[in-house]
Amino acid sequence: MSAEVVNLRLARKRRERSAKEEEAARNRLLHGETKAARTHKRLTAEKARRDLDARKLEASRELSPIIDETL
Repeated sequence: MSAEVVNLRLARKRRERSAKEEEAARNRLLHGETKAARTHKRLTAEKARRDLDARKLEASRELSPIIDETL
């Protein structure tokens, strides 16, 4: 007829730890990205910047008097 002895401090800490893990999992779903997704996004942005810079036209001094004034 003996009941199981429960350490209340450990039970409380276990319960709090479980709640924090659940909250962290929800936050990862809401706000997180996988490392692969972050890498893909970064590489795509870098490629877009390189492609844009490669197609940039150099401003001609004859056609752009504003540039001449600022130099």
